[in-house]
Amino acid sequence: MTDNGSCYRSKAFRDAFKHIRTKPYTPQTNGTAERFIQTRGHGPIATEFHNSDQRKADLPKWQHRYNWQPHASLNRQTPISRLD
Repeated sequence: MTDNGSCYRSKAFRDAFKHIRTKPYTPQTNGTAERFIQTRGHGPIATEFHNSDQRKADLPKWQHRYNWQPHASLNRQTPISRLD
């Protein structure tokens, strides 16, 4: 999810990602996208990998950490607890 910036309109970007655009002039949506990027920055994306196989191998560990840690936005509950 990105804003409607010109850097996200290229054919190469469109072909590389399933692109979802935020609604213009909607700060809440932009905040959601920015928070996602910040959260991902603490996981595999912030780690240096030498190939895609290493990145794929680390993703389940990151997902487990993310889903089982308390989140302030959930009143210190874990995301996994929301599935009940």
